[in-house]
Amino acid sequence: MPPSILFDQSSTVYRMGTGIATYARNLAAAAQRCGFSPEALLSSDVKVDPRNAVLAEVQLFDARRPATMPWLDTLRSGAEGAIRGPFGFRPKLLPRAGVVMRRTDGTPLIDRTYVGAKLFEAAQAYFYLYGNFARVRLPETPSLYHATHPLPVRVAGCPNIVTIHDLVPLRLPHMTLDNKRYFFRLIQQLVEKADHIVTVSEYSRRDIMELFKIPEDRITNTYQAVSVPARALGRTDADVADEISNLFELDPGNYYLFIGALEPKKNVSRLIDAYAASGSRRPLVVAGGQGWQNEGDLERINDSRFSNYRVTDTTISKFKRVRRIPYLPADQLTTLVRGARALLFPSLFEGFGLPVLEAMTLGTPVMTSNVTSLPEIAGDAALLIDPFDVSQMAATIRQLDNDTDLLADLSARGRRQAATYSMESYVDRLSEVYRRLLGT
Repeated sequence: MPPSILFDQSSTVYRMGTGIATYARNLAAAAQRCGFSPEALLSSDVKVDPRNAVLAEVQLFDARRPATMPWLDTLRSGAEGAIRGPFGFRPKLLPRAGVVMRRTDGTPLIDRTYVGAKLFEAAQAYFYLYGNFARVRLPETPSLYHATHPLPVRVAGCPNIVTIHDLVPLRLPHMTLDNKRYFFRLIQQLVEKADHIVTVSEYSRRDIMELFKIPEDRITNTYQAVSVPARALGRTDADVADEISNLFELDPGNYYLFIGALEPKKNVSRLIDAYAASGSRRPLVVAGGQGWQNEGDLERINDSRFSNYRVTDTTISKFKRVRRIPYLPADQLTTLVRGARALLFPSLFEGFGLPVLEAMTLGTPVMTSNVTSLPEIAGDAALLIDPFDVSQMAATIRQLDNDTDLLADLSARGRRQAATYSMESYVDRLSEVYRRLLGT
């Protein structure tokens, strides 16, 4: 049997997943390509009984909550289970019933799945109350445990790795809802106690090393990769154009796109101000979740200045130049990215910036910020702007509006830059980390 790698995969269960869900899926897929056997550790909303395989699987995927919960709700949810902390947690092996119909979108077939009721919420409450990690014991010990984001969990009997994507709660404390004291204590203990730290950019690696004073050999940057389904890459331009027109009433190559939740660090308000100042008549589409502290963003999106009228034969219809699409399945989002004139992504802070890589992979030109990890990921293949400078952003949108040669050049350079973050390269970097820790 190949060595087994256990991943926390709860974020992948929920329909409206996050960037962590994408990372977790890609990580498990890459591990499988490395020759390892991927396993999943899940925290379920309800207690599941593995003696009834069908019902247990149905209950697990009958997810009603969002992929992330507000901080206090998380603590309340896990408070009751936290009393088990001193005795350890023993998730149960979930039999594979295969009854739930779901698309995997490239997610590998997980060899084993372990489930504990509110496991991660209880672990967070236990750490908050006592400052100790939840100790997890499994019926069959994996070769290695890899937490896909900071969790106060220690799996007994094997090396433990954790991915720290960024330090946003500490660098931009007013822009996140995290409990900052909790986050600082958690990261501090993880960098001391984990067998190794993984991160996703050189920027994040240096940032973590600088703030927490950890040796260089204890942290590895593996970057990330995107896995665009072959069916999406193989579609003709005509098919993409038809879908964009029919689903979204947009003209291919004639709209701008932002991807991300409406939250302060994404900088959507300044983007919309810059879009208005640019004078562009091409629509701006804002695709992403609700986020938080977004009253200003929503006010700008709904501004009456962006309402126009379209005349078609004898019909007059109203349409919005700034449109919000709250949630899209992955294949539709890929289509929307591929058909955009450009991705506009002026985020204030990113540990990696996955939308930038996704857009470049599909040949879509990119405008993004010149701060944190974004210049590193974009290289010379994007137009970089100061995310605090609305005038500079507006001027760059005008460039994208008027210069078709620039668009073609950015598209070609973007594809070349994206190739440096291929799945093959990612697999090699990840395999080196795993094999070093396993001594193979």
